[in-house]
Order: sequence, then structure tokens, then C-alpha cells
Amino acid sequence: MPRLAVDRQPEHVTLRLDAPDRRNALDLDTMATLVEELRAADADPEVRAIVLTGTDPAFCAGLDLEEVSAGRLDLTEVAARDADPWQVLQTLSTPTIAAVNGPAVTGGLELVLCCDLAIASEQARFADTHARVGIHPSGGLTVLLPRFVGLRQALGMSLTGRFVAAEEAATLGLVNAVVPHEQLLPATGQVVAAITGTDAVVVSELLATYRLLSGVPYEEALAVERERGRGLAVDTAAVDARRQDVIERGRSLSRDGSDAPG
Repeated sequence: MPRLAVDRQPEHVTLRLDAPDRRNALDLDTMATLVEELRAADADPEVRAIVLTGTDPAFCAGLDLEEVSAGRLDLTEVAARDADPWQVLQTLSTPTIAAVNGPAVTGGLELVLCCDLAIASEQARFADTHARVGIHPSGGLTVLLPRFVGLRQALGMSLTGRFVAAEEAATLGLVNAVVPHEQLLPATGQVVAAITGTDAVVVSELLATYRLLSGVPYEEALAVERERGRGLAVDTAAVDARRQDVIERGRSLSRDGSDAPG
């Protein structure tokens, strides 16, 4: 059953990843449903913004690594089923806002990067643990992360897997703002309201122009990463052990608020 809740309002749609016991990790059915809902919202002329968030305590832990380690989920299957939410987010003409309510890790971080704007709860944390779990990114991370935070900071995150707290994420340029946890959705609503007061056609064209003019041609760079990520074999036997290590590192940050520099 898809782990996604949908709230349709007159001028915006909120998509909430809803598997808190699994830290909103993505299985194939959830990704397929998320793709369908993103496309439906983008095709609706009444929808001026799409909000992506998660059920507390996490935003999204990325791919469901239990499914990956069991051999029930791989990136080639995601592509074959047309169930890649990262690729879809990269092409929408409707503004997307990540309301980051908690940890956004690996594929979850990529969801944040693929959204046009990001508002973070003070409880949010961000990490790229692709190298730690043994999966090459294919959701845009190597293209988008350095564009937001700079190449040096992006490499620091990717090569060490360190967790970045919300305030540091704002300083780096990874998110637009950090707000108290209970104010996350109201603050996101204010951004939605501001967007709805703009010219819809111009906003759509602005998004296209930003993408066209940002460094390496957008589609070309994303396509190269997807090809490399999907073509690299995953050591499924090692994924679960690496997943446990990532979880423990996250718990350690929760206890003392620090992680290795990088």
C-alpha cells in the first residue's frame, strides 16, 4: 500500500510521505503514487504550488533499504515502472516547496534538492549517505547539491556522510529558512500564499529559465547522473549493515548535536 497522504486545497496540493515507523522511506508503490500525484497536480491549472512533507518524526530516509537489501527494489525497476519522483520533480512547471519536518537523508535529501524552495523545521537534518550505504545517487544529488551549497561543501557531505543541522543548512544555502517545528506548515502556507499572488505564466517561465541557465545543461547533467547511478550494481548483502550504521550516526547527532566536520 502506498505510504502517501494527499491534501488538495483550492490553490495548492500537499503530499505527505506517511510511513513514520519507517522514517518515510520510499518503496516502489509509494514512488509510483507520488509520481502520479505530482503529475496530476502539475496538470491542474488551479494548482499554483505543490508542498512535499513527511509525517513526524522524519521527512524522508530515501529508498527503503530493507526493500533494496531484500532485492525487491532497484533503480532499474524504478525506471522501468516510470516511478522516479526525483526525475518528475525536476521537470514540473508548478513551484514545489519542501516542508522539511525532520531528517532528510540520501534520497530524502534529493527530494529536498529537487524542490524549488525548502522551509525547514528546527528539527530537520540533512545527510548524503549514498557512499555509506553503497548506492550511487541518481536523483540529482551530484548536480544539484553543489549548485546550492558549492562544490567543496557538497563533497564534504557526500564523502563523509555527515549530518548537517537545520541552521547550518540555512547558512549553506540548502534551505530558504528555518522555523520552529510547530510553525513549519503555517510558514510554508505563507510562501504558498505569496506564490499564488504572482503571475502563473511568468512563474512557470522563470522556473524554466533558471534551469536552462544554471551551469551544465540541466537535462544533460541529470541524465548523466541517472545513467551512472542506475548502471552501478548494488551490493544488497551489505546494505542492511550500512543502514544500521547510518541510523546510529543519526541517533548520535540527536544526542550531542554534532558530527564530523566536512
